[in-house]
Amino acid sequence: MAKPSARAPLMSLQDALAQLLATVQPSTAVETLATLDADGRVLAQDVVSELQVPPQDNSAMDGYAVHHEDVLAGQPLPVLQRIAAGAAGQPLQRPGAARIFTGAPIPDGADAVVMQEDCVLSESGMPGGLPSVQIQSQPLPGQWIRRAGEDVTRGAVVLSRGSRLGPAEIGLAASVGLATLQVLQRPRVALFSTGDELVMPGTLAPSAMRPGAIYNSNRFFLHSLLRRLGCAVTDLGIVPDQRQATIEALRSAAQDHALILTSGGMSVGEEDHIKPAVQALGQLDLWQVAMKPGKPFAHGRVANAHFIGLPGNPVSSFVTFLLLVRPFLLRLQGVTQTDSPALELAAHFDLPHGDKRREFLRVRRNAQGGLDLFPNQSSAVLTSAVWGDGLIDNPPNQPIRYGDPVRYLPFAELLS
Repeated sequence: MAKPSARAPLMSLQDALAQLLATVQPSTAVETLATLDADGRVLAQDVVSELQVPPQDNSAMDGYAVHHEDVLAGQPLPVLQRIAAGAAGQPLQRPGAARIFTGAPIPDGADAVVMQEDCVLSESGMPGGLPSVQIQSQPLPGQWIRRAGEDVTRGAVVLSRGSRLGPAEIGLAASVGLATLQVLQRPRVALFSTGDELVMPGTLAPSAMRPGAIYNSNRFFLHSLLRRLGCAVTDLGIVPDQRQATIEALRSAAQDHALILTSGGMSVGEEDHIKPAVQALGQLDLWQVAMKPGKPFAHGRVANAHFIGLPGNPVSSFVTFLLLVRPFLLRLQGVTQTDSPALELAAHFDLPHGDKRREFLRVRRNAQGGLDLFPNQSSAVLTSAVWGDGLIDNPPNQPIRYGDPVRYLPFAELLS
């Protein structure tokens, strides 16, 4: 009797991610987009400033602009002018003061601003009926002055190609005068599910569900994750458990999409058709990744489109998307930095035995700044991802004792 073939060793998550990213050719298709509409998009070229920000020295406070040498204890200064933001004042006559507001240009001759809380204003008492101000603290040269160009200098690269734009980046682009930006086109992703057991919410009431039927939750959270990553999603729905229907769905999706994404259906049973369908049209690599949850993972090509098959259990699908598909899609969009930084926090629980695989535990922060563990870590329990606010990245065979420092990956980083 022939001996059964040895099972291939599990692939480390690091190696799986490296191999996956090595297949990516970042998009080069560019479009011009209004800066207001560019949130989440990726820059196709450097943003170079044609001006300095701020354009001139300006006040960081509401108060009075003075020359520091003119401030003498107990002696009032005449208030000679009023300078609002957006207005240009006259050179300061010395000794004297200018009423000034936040953002207003500093007049020539002034070298400090005293905040209004440190000043006492009198509406009269100076020659000609001018108001006066008594400065109650001795200013230092440069006090409360924002210098020209301290934020951005002319000719500086303020945003680099491959940067993913968020609110701060959009504001910075606007601050140097850009109403439009050159961004990479959104990757087009085809999403579909297979399985005659799947039911779309809304088509059947829970009381009418047949034995063995389940609502298709994976389709919903994958659609949401893809949109959060800036993808243009084509939802192809549920494909019947038939070989030819699966082949046709893949062939059609490959024509105008960069990625085809599915979950489940990667087994070798008679009713699992995705694997042979992909192989009939292209190539497929099945990986067993040394991670929990999420061991089964598939990557391949259908014509010019990438294919990724995720595990069917919802938490496995969710976690493998965050740790493998997310960096893949970011790299596809030209993002150069795809890592998510981890925090070191204290575990407020005991885990007597670590798993033989690298494990990603659903946890959330507590009021003491530590991490609580969701009691049921099953890959089928999607409530753990709702209750939790992140994952602990626990090495293989690593027990955790109360108070141990652990690597914490916040969902706030992984879901953005």
